[in-house]
Amino acid sequence: MASSQSSDASSGESPGESRTPQPPSSQFALLRQRRFAPFFWTQFLGAFNDNVFKTALLTILTYDALNWTSLDVGLLNNLIPGLFILPFVLFSASAGQFAEKIEKSRLARYVKLLEIGIMALAGYGWMTHSLWVLVAAIAGMGLHSTLFGPVKYAYLPQQLKSSELIGGNGVIEMGTFVGILLGEVVGAVLVVQRPWGLMLVAAATIGVAVLGWVASLGIPLTPAPAPDLKINWNPLSETVRNLRFSRQNRPVFLAMLGNSWFWFYGAIVLAQFPLFARDYLHGDHNVFVLLLTVFSLGIGAGSLLCERLSGHRIEIGLVPFGAIGLSVFAVDLFFASNGYANANAVAGGMTVGMSGFLAQHGSLRILFDCVMIGVFGGFYVVPLFALIQVRCDRQHLSRTIAGMNILNALFMVAAALLAMLLLRAGLDIPQIFLATAILNALVAASIFLLMPEFLVRFQAWLLRR
Repeated sequence: MASSQSSDASSGESPGESRTPQPPSSQFALLRQRRFAPFFWTQFLGAFNDNVFKTALLTILTYDALNWTSLDVGLLNNLIPGLFILPFVLFSASAGQFAEKIEKSRLARYVKLLEIGIMALAGYGWMTHSLWVLVAAIAGMGLHSTLFGPVKYAYLPQQLKSSELIGGNGVIEMGTFVGILLGEVVGAVLVVQRPWGLMLVAAATIGVAVLGWVASLGIPLTPAPAPDLKINWNPLSETVRNLRFSRQNRPVFLAMLGNSWFWFYGAIVLAQFPLFARDYLHGDHNVFVLLLTVFSLGIGAGSLLCERLSGHRIEIGLVPFGAIGLSVFAVDLFFASNGYANANAVAGGMTVGMSGFLAQHGSLRILFDCVMIGVFGGFYVVPLFALIQVRCDRQHLSRTIAGMNILNALFMVAAALLAMLLLRAGLDIPQIFLATAILNALVAASIFLLMPEFLVRFQAWLLRR
């Protein structure tokens, strides 16, 4: 194990073991504690607001494209998420240094003030019907998330015990994806309300940004790990230095790659949902909202179940289990999509709402696959976050998280480009789901072969269960 491991890891605690003799209290008890609750609500509201705005824009482009742009809607649905994560590539290196050098509660408040300004700009874009102002605000919210990302995951090890990390990460991931879910639902519902939809979205996003700043005022003092750090303002050289440092710790670096692959997988799947709902399920925007809902609820449920399945340990044996489910249910989604039959829509060119979709043969199988992809995604990603937090040098954790965010961004940009290329090559959306499932199996197998500890812990976990 590399010398950059944290004191928890170097003291002999493995990802499958815990030093705590008695099981800690429920992970939900953290929501009653000041060291966790204000931070939870700050990040929850940020995730919610990102997705109110982003989903409202994607929805209006999907269902009212002619009034906004003449560009291809399929390309825009993949381009906009790509623009959102582009700032992660450009500014994550600086964000990681800020999180090491600046006290974290103060930095969180600065970031939330930035969010208020960005949402004010977006409000102008909604009111003036300016697509490119809204696109600029999408990039701005990407910058907001870039700055908050290293704070988000480096904060937890400073405030939580080692035995609380799985539960704390599970609650954070649950909150993030429930925030995403609610934001997607609210954004998709508000923007189509006539004639006040655009004004409602503008007011809601500004109001939520203000609430996020208010929540951040309660975050307790969290000292900077490296207050004397000299900032390197060259993002390229700092990125290279971060990744080179992380590669010295093989388990951490492989966990970073595994985490980035999860975001690649998720970016491809989620970017297809708007057109999948409209063109393959013959549904209106309510069917799109339903897909987002069940997927996000699945992620939240899987994240929370990690604590129970791991027995309050940092159990990386769940990672292969999650990877298997991600492929199995994506393959089944391909077959379920091809088997779906909407006789009314096919015969009459009609679209159906949520109740009409649920009445069709095969709809429940599609929803089940979306839920299970989310559940197994939670099993996959939560232990990876905890592994990074435990085994990384605490004085370099924010920069390691920033390096991971850069990898995430690169993987997500690659996902957007790959999806656009596959669409242009003639693949339909169910075939993209199948291709993603096959790629997931190949990539996961490669990571587990490079670090057999994942498979060893998986076998031990199965035996215990």
